[in-house]
Amino acid sequence: MRFILTEDYEELSRRAAEIIAAQVREKPACVLGLATGSTPIGAYRELARMYREEGLDFSRARSFNLDEYYPMSPDHPQSYRYFMEKNLFSEINLPREMTAVPSGDTDNPPETCRAYDAAIEDAGGIDLQLLGIGQNGHIGFNEPDDTLYASTHLTPLTEDTIRANARFFSSAAEVPTHAISMGMGSILRARKILLLVSGKNKHEALKNLYHDKIDPHCPATFLKLHPDATVICDSEAYNG
Repeated sequence: MRFILTEDYEELSRRAAEIIAAQVREKPACVLGLATGSTPIGAYRELARMYREEGLDFSRARSFNLDEYYPMSPDHPQSYRYFMEKNLFSEINLPREMTAVPSGDTDNPPETCRAYDAAIEDAGGIDLQLLGIGQNGHIGFNEPDDTLYASTHLTPLTEDTIRANARFFSSAAEVPTHAISMGMGSILRARKILLLVSGKNKHEALKNLYHDKIDPHCPATFLKLHPDATVICDSEAYNG
């Protein structure tokens, strides 16, 4: 696992965008694994700037998002499909038909999950997977537990995650209690992994990545098993 320490969130976002852009330039038909949440927004803004000002071309790329609330319609303002449209897809030339977000309004979650993993495999696998980290160490919606799922699955959200995400809703009561998420196996099969860690509230989760222990109660520690994982953290996350 490689660590990059940046001075602030702006530098973190810039470095992350540079790594993603390098992947797109190296392999224009690449498959990107994308994440939501507040942390990657700066990187998405920088990628949009690169598209407008530097000609970064996403026209042959494809994307798969990590997760989606369940139940949640894609046009809901707090859905992750809506988030991606607002923060990235509407700002670059990635064809919409080449973007995938788990269906939060499916009537058959198990079949939807199986089909999502199959679609990733049919696309040739993910070349670069972008990740954020929760305060409790979750990645995607792989929450701390005694056991973790390997494949995409429907999962209940912990009270910690519901409270953390309540700031995006009118109240915690409006936060969905479940989500569809790529599993740890789905994530670890990506050829490259890029984990972004920003802010003092992520310091404790980040500390779990410094030692050699792998713990299902901090799912992000499983990234230590990956041969090409990079962590970019800002000084606030590092110093706490």
